[in-house]
Amino acid sequence: MKISEFKNALQSLYELAIQTPEGGFIPAHFHITEAGLATKNFIDCGGVIRTEKHINFQLWVAGDTDHRLSPSKLLGIIAKSEKLFQNEDLDIEVEYQSGTIGKFGIDFQNNKFVLTPKFTNCLADDHCGIPEEKRKVDLKSLTPEAACCTPGGGCC
Repeated sequence: MKISEFKNALQSLYELAIQTPEGGFIPAHFHITEAGLATKNFIDCGGVIRTEKHINFQLWVAGDTDHRLSPSKLLGIIAKSEKLFQNEDLDIEVEYQSGTIGKFGIDFQNNKFVLTPKFTNCLADDHCGIPEEKRKVDLKSLTPEAACCTPGGGCC
């Protein structure tokens, strides 16, 4: 989700609700302890130098159960941090404590934000020699015309 989409969604809300990928909810008294620009400069396994940038929000839950971050207050936090990302409409990454610091994407569904899982991937698959995954086909579902070899067809 881009920051522009996030801000638009916030404007339609009375209160914040953030669902975890497992279906639970982050306690309503969470704090945002960081908001800013994260830049990663790296070289991939194919030798290509890359730069990735995203807006980062770090969520933290403390013992302050009376705390409630409103959508308007969060918009204010974003406004203060916008000079860091120079009005670029970047994707958001959310850090939230699970077993360790988890990194998530974020989406907006049914008037609530939903943390989405992130996955690692090879960025230089053309250099690594990792074969493409073969498409699994249920041979019973093939019609005789689509099958590459039929009994008595002379292909074997």
